[in-house]
Amino acid sequence: MIRIRRLTVAIAASLAALPAAAQSPKDADSLETVIVTGTRVVDRTVSESTSPIDIITPAALEATGTIELATALARVLPSLNFPRPAISDGTDAVKPAQLRGLAPDQVLVLVNGKRRHTTALINLNDSQGRGSSPVDLNAIPIAAIERVEVLRDGASAQYGSDAIAGVVNIVLKGSDKGGGLSARYGQFSAGDGEQYQLAGDAGFALGERGFLHVAGQAGHNDQTDRARPYIGAPGPAAPPYDKVVQRYGDPEIDQGAVSYNGEFGVGERASLYSFGMASNRDVLSNGFFRPAGDSRNIPAIYPNGFLPNIHNVSKDRSIVAGLRGVLGADWNYDVSYNYGYNKLSFDIENTLNRSLGPTSPTAFYAGSLEVTQNVANVDFTKPIAVGWLEYPITFAFGAERRDEKFNQSPGELGSYVDGDGPVNTPPGAQVFPGFKPEDAGHRDRSSWSVYADFEADLTDKLSAGVAGRYEDYSDFGTTTSGKFSARYAFTDAVALRGTVSSGFRAPSLQQQFFQSTATNFIGGVPFDVRTFAVDNPTAIALGAEPLKAEESTNYGLGLVLSPAEGLYVTIDAYRIDIDDRIILSENLIGPAVTAFLETRGIFGVTGGRYFTNAVDTKTTGVDVIGTYKWTFASGEVDWTVGYNYSKTKIERIAPNPPELTAGGLNLQRIGRVEQGRITIGAPRDKVLLGGVWKTGDWTFSGTATRYGEFSALNASPALDQTFGAKWTVDVSASYQLDRWSFTLGGDNIFDAYPDEFVFATSNGGQLPYPRNAPFGFNGAFVYGKVGYAWE
Repeated sequence: MIRIRRLTVAIAASLAALPAAAQSPKDADSLETVIVTGTRVVDRTVSESTSPIDIITPAALEATGTIELATALARVLPSLNFPRPAISDGTDAVKPAQLRGLAPDQVLVLVNGKRRHTTALINLNDSQGRGSSPVDLNAIPIAAIERVEVLRDGASAQYGSDAIAGVVNIVLKGSDKGGGLSARYGQFSAGDGEQYQLAGDAGFALGERGFLHVAGQAGHNDQTDRARPYIGAPGPAAPPYDKVVQRYGDPEIDQGAVSYNGEFGVGERASLYSFGMASNRDVLSNGFFRPAGDSRNIPAIYPNGFLPNIHNVSKDRSIVAGLRGVLGADWNYDVSYNYGYNKLSFDIENTLNRSLGPTSPTAFYAGSLEVTQNVANVDFTKPIAVGWLEYPITFAFGAERRDEKFNQSPGELGSYVDGDGPVNTPPGAQVFPGFKPEDAGHRDRSSWSVYADFEADLTDKLSAGVAGRYEDYSDFGTTTSGKFSARYAFTDAVALRGTVSSGFRAPSLQQQFFQSTATNFIGGVPFDVRTFAVDNPTAIALGAEPLKAEESTNYGLGLVLSPAEGLYVTIDAYRIDIDDRIILSENLIGPAVTAFLETRGIFGVTGGRYFTNAVDTKTTGVDVIGTYKWTFASGEVDWTVGYNYSKTKIERIAPNPPELTAGGLNLQRIGRVEQGRITIGAPRDKVLLGGVWKTGDWTFSGTATRYGEFSALNASPALDQTFGAKWTVDVSASYQLDRWSFTLGGDNIFDAYPDEFVFATSNGGQLPYPRNAPFGFNGAFVYGKVGYAWE
């Protein structure tokens, strides 16, 4: 996925200009920042890179006004989409982000250049990223970050699986002195969503040979609520007309995270290094309200109906340790071990199991999901002098062994049991039935890979690179990927870059083996839909097949311009073809499906779905970013303009399995709802306009962002809706007093909201806004921050 974004190199610098939209180029030095992502040349800078690299500083992240890393990145990168879905089960707790409109798990995340583990959650319901298990970016504390390098280019040949849309490399702070503390408080203008946070970091010298840098942050978010009273048809199963009984917005969150990054010299030519993180996130989110007369309620327990809650606790742990140094004259080596772990537990509260009758408990433990990753790497790099070249060729090669595990643990008996209640009553805890023993399992796989990489400045004007990688997986076989990139500088002011690469993404263990049942509202009607593992006999009877790896081909072409002092412009066009894309099938529902499941002993379930390689897609787009630094007597202003256009088209849908048309089912495995989510579910374009004005001890920043239109398709075309483009404006002012800093800011200060849903598709008018809105639906947010720093 080699996109011209390499040209983004200037972009990187450009993004520097927006503290609310990117990083500002410190004294025009951002283009000379040495990068570690997408290259193994030890002194390659942003301006020299053969790939488009965005460099995002901590100041840029913190200036966005958010405490979430994924939200901050979405506000500084035109091509990143991070909606805030609600009533989406575990996705409320672990939200996915998209780069260039592709799936969240088609982006590889590194920390200090080492592969980060994914989350245990698999996103299942009506959210962008449905069917993915990406990395949880919000488990990484912003206080620990030195910078973020975003490679918007395919890099499977360099890093392996997942690097189709690009690579996000989080570089941790590594100084041996200095640090800071900050306190932040904010609230939405609607009067809810109170947030507060403490954060800090500090560096320490380990004698004269090493350092240790530690960081941490802890905070609390109150929930937000934008639900409205029910206005649908009256009846015993309808909620009260005069009350807001539903909740719709961000969940309540308590979160804490700590990290360390250290290194110590061993002898004269080697260093031991290690870094790690630990975070806990406690999240309370909401389901759909069950009215008093609903068949899923027991009036003896809840005479006025009930709103069930999902209580998730996400525990995230990682540690990396290694040895790097120089062998002989100039062989650089790096040997490392990488461990990552995530566990997500589910407790269902304010609920009941209808099938247990009036004695049903009102809270259940519903089970947990766990993923574990163990990676061993050995890498070698050597500059090789070639007689006919003025500059040496950087030759790199290495090997990797990766072991992955996925565990699904069952809930307590009452969370899933089918008791002696009324016939056709959904069994299990309302809103989220517990995982059954037959759902549970312990799955694992291993893979190994080898790679080689050559990169060189062939002349003063021309540089190029070529890389190849071979991987062997224990569960689906082998794959090979390659990459070629080149950059030609016509002058110091004009450069052209291009890339061509092949890539892949291995099916995750969650996509192959996860099973559960959850309530989905489809056209306003509740269905209890079961997700089947692809090797489940029922899934096979519905046409499921073993998953294989996605395969991609990426093309990029870009132009980098610096026509005047302080002015940088990048224009990057790209195309990404993905074959055998892994997606979650349509929700297969209807009376015939219910009967089909009952003949197989599955009762109380009214729909099914499974993962499939049924789609080929083509994504085309362009990025345009420009930055300009204007210096005058009383200060300076950094201007940034960013634009992204990305369009995904479905090139092929595999023929419908005959099993879905037999026995009266008449179903489509990939219907118009899922097709719409892939092609028009996220905005095709996004514009960032921003500036940072520094004068004396004051810094003022402002960013205006335009999010393009997006659509939601329905099984009934009459219920389709397109949501118009919207602008949001973020501003902040900071004052520096010696070592103290004081900031007052506002996000979305003009209180913009997405277009409202038509009532027919929004659960009786209770849910006025689409859950896929790219900037959420909470309105204006005001915050203040106080910081103290030392050197």
